[in-house]
Order: sequence, then C-alpha cells, then structure tokens
Amino acid sequence: MSRRRKPAPAPRPATAPALADTAPCPCGREAAYGECCAPLHRGEKAAATAEQLMRSRYSAFAVHDAPYLLRSWAAATRPGSLDFDPGLVWERLEVLATTEGGAFHTEGTVTFRAHYRDGGEEGSMREHSRFVREDGAWVYLDAQ
Repeated sequence: MSRRRKPAPAPRPATAPALADTAPCPCGREAAYGECCAPLHRGEKAAATAEQLMRSRYSAFAVHDAPYLLRSWAAATRPGSLDFDPGLVWERLEVLATTEGGAFHTEGTVTFRAHYRDGGEEGSMREHSRFVREDGAWVYLDAQ
C-alpha cells in the first residue's frame, strides 16, 4: 500500500507516528488501538483470519511499522525492506469483500479500499489481496 510519487524521493529512515493504545484503531474497528491491532504489531497474538491480518497490516502502514509488515509477509514475496512516504497519511479503510481466510482455510482474499491524504490531496486505492498460511500463521502473499 505504499504509493510512490514521480520522481520518487530518496529512501529515508521511517519514524512511526505516535499512536496511543487508547486511540481509535486505524483499521476501522470500533476498538482502541491497544485492544485491536497493537497486540498483533507487538507480537503478543496472531491474526485469527485473513481479514484481521489485512486490517492489522493497514494499521501498520498507518503507524509506519515496517518490522510487522515484513514479519506478516509471505517469504516468497517479501521485500528486503520498506520505506514510507512521509507525506502520505492513511485515513480510512473499507473492507469490500472477503473469501475464505477463516480458521479452517489455508488461503483467503480480502478486497478493500484504503483512503489517504497526500499533501493536501485526498485519494483512495482499491486492492484485492491474497493471504496464505505459513507455519500455521496468516501472511500476506500478494495483490491482484
């Protein structure tokens, strides 16, 4: 979900925006960040479904949590590193559809729309993401 502008800025170390555990979770669920996606980001629990993983990854983009994003990416498609566009702010997530991705599945998909602000301009992106299980844990495979 990183968008690059032309020309692409030189990569720089990303600093995570501060987000208190009591703040609303960026994923859009009606829960505080500390009760929703933060425990996944901190490695205290694993995503139970592909949709939960996708929501936690959206939140990780919002708070610039590159280690979590890399940990939750399938080994076959994981990049070596990530950089964040400092002018891009993820504002809202809409889950449009899911297929499989539950407790008894080995793969699943989530279609979503992510809304952002880039400088003063608002925008959105739509993605159909594929998820699989690796060693029993849900991971992001790729987008179609």
